[in-house]
Amino acid sequence: MASKTLGLENSLYDYLLSVSLREPDILAALRKETAEHPKMMMQISPEQGQFLGLLVQLMGATKTLEIGVFTGYSSLSVALSLPEHGQMVVCDISEEYTQIARRYWEAAGVAQKISLRIGPALKTLDKLLAAGQGGTFDFAFIDADKVNYEAYYERSLQLVRTGGLIAIDNVLWGGSVVDSQAQDESTIAIRNFNQKLRHDPRITLSLLSIGDGVTLALKRRWAPLMEPDSK
Repeated sequence: MASKTLGLENSLYDYLLSVSLREPDILAALRKETAEHPKMMMQISPEQGQFLGLLVQLMGATKTLEIGVFTGYSSLSVALSLPEHGQMVVCDISEEYTQIARRYWEAAGVAQKISLRIGPALKTLDKLLAAGQGGTFDFAFIDADKVNYEAYYERSLQLVRTGGLIAIDNVLWGGSVVDSQAQDESTIAIRNFNQKLRHDPRITLSLLSIGDGVTLALKRRWAPLMEPDSK
């Protein structure tokens, strides 16, 4: 929905990138190719990719999950930040889009870290749970169809370990979440999803305005002292 952080004028956004972005050449090449794609707005912003990489390094993550791959910018950002023995399970329904991703994973030398599962993500997540992989992932990134966000989140919450982190993209949805005229299915789903997480006692929550809005949900090690208020 947004290939740059919302709400920043171009000059300020350019400054932000100029003093903070450390984008490897392989990621820059992928971003450039994706910019020519008819669905280029599905790609995350470069500062967001760098942020995801920072998160997995900060956590010392070795096993991660991604729901929604597209051309692979986010998965490559994470894979480059994982240790050599790190492993990713990434889910998408498109062979066409992910062929681009595979090419860049190979070029970057990280393809061995990434297990791509083509098919409906909910089926893949259910298979992982049935195989006993609940509580084994350090980090999950959700960036797929918005109507299924709640279902992806619930599965991801089971799959990540206690103290694991789930990052969810597009939670501001280009600003449509505050537009009363926007009543399409995806916008309504995101509004409802945001409200659900606001009151979910199983997580520690933060919604950041980076990119198109990213929610961070940390799976709690202990119950909160009090429930979130109902405002």
